[in-house]
Amino acid sequence: MEKGRGETLTKSVEEVRAEIPFLRTGIIYLDNAATTPTPEPVIEAMLDYYHEYSANVGRGLHRAAKRATAEFESAREKIARVIGAKSNEIIFTKNTTEAINLVARGLDFRRGDKIITTVFEHHSNLLPWQQLERERGVKLEIVGSSKECLLDPAEFEAAIDKNTRLIATHHVSNAIGSIQPVEEIGKLAQENDIIYLVDAAQSIGHMPVDVGRLHCDFLAAPGHKGLLGPQGTGFLFAREERIRELAPLLTGGGIVDDVELHASKLVEPPQLFDAGTPNIPGVIGLGRACEYVMDIGIEKIAERERKLIELMLAIEENSRVKVYGPRDLERRGGVVSFNVSGLGPHDVASMLDELAKIAVRSGHHCAQPTMRHLRVNGTVRASVHFFNLEQEIEKFVEVVEQIARELGT
Repeated sequence: MEKGRGETLTKSVEEVRAEIPFLRTGIIYLDNAATTPTPEPVIEAMLDYYHEYSANVGRGLHRAAKRATAEFESAREKIARVIGAKSNEIIFTKNTTEAINLVARGLDFRRGDKIITTVFEHHSNLLPWQQLERERGVKLEIVGSSKECLLDPAEFEAAIDKNTRLIATHHVSNAIGSIQPVEEIGKLAQENDIIYLVDAAQSIGHMPVDVGRLHCDFLAAPGHKGLLGPQGTGFLFAREERIRELAPLLTGGGIVDDVELHASKLVEPPQLFDAGTPNIPGVIGLGRACEYVMDIGIEKIAERERKLIELMLAIEENSRVKVYGPRDLERRGGVVSFNVSGLGPHDVASMLDELAKIAVRSGHHCAQPTMRHLRVNGTVRASVHFFNLEQEIEKFVEVVEQIARELGT
């Protein structure tokens, strides 16, 4: 059965679980917002590179080099299919952080330009703009006031002025799970001729993402989260009209057309951003991971995650448990962030691991302004993916309830 952009819905939950070696340890893995375990087909794609054609890309004429280059470049096409883009709009990076920094350092921001971002961003979508504020005299304006950590397009509209050059927001909060109205914000940016960057670290692979519908100029994403790809991989989508405005972070071998002693002519994008030897096996693995999630079906992943999160929210039935973020499941991604009264988040996370081998994350989740907005020092964060079982979520709810009942105040 075909769905979306060529997604063939073939893989069941059981099939996916059987292909993830890490799950055989018996862990109940609910830390998918940090990183996801890697399926065997993705691992095999990387091993095939090492075993069969372990050559550099773009520089050799022998058959191994040709195959390596073809496989490496095909990953752009696979990523593009996931997000409704063109392959020449895909720049490889090592993570979301590098992708955002590429935009921050690669565009010609000048004193007096305004950048608008939000209280609820991951540090990776805040620190690069702070750096521009210090170094180039850019004005940084921060919006966001909702108790549920939801963005209001009206706040952006009020903040926009004639000097506004860029708006940067996340799609889904890594700390709280709130799904933001990125389409409305993107349309607002487009109407005002403002560059729009979306941090899609928690949405890519978890839910359908179409860069056309988002009206974004740039979209930054990792390979190792929703896409089930390897760590150390990611990408930046740069709209065709914008990619030529970007200067590369690195220059050197692999991106030159002609070099003289005091001048050089560089290649065209997106290869312009591939200076030096890249993470060839990682990129090949990322391409295979894109195929893998499309084989599951991204709509199918989103639907299952909503059901799992609905089950997980049963922890709220205990009055000693406080859950943050929206109650509407249509506005919440695959993340539940909570605290147990009288206990620190690190204590709760440690007890979940010790009592039932449940892996969650605790702390400020690289989102300290969000925590201050909520007036907490940190939270416990549980995050799901397609492969999680209903029984695992029920066990999680049971153990949280036990901890709250016996140790909460």
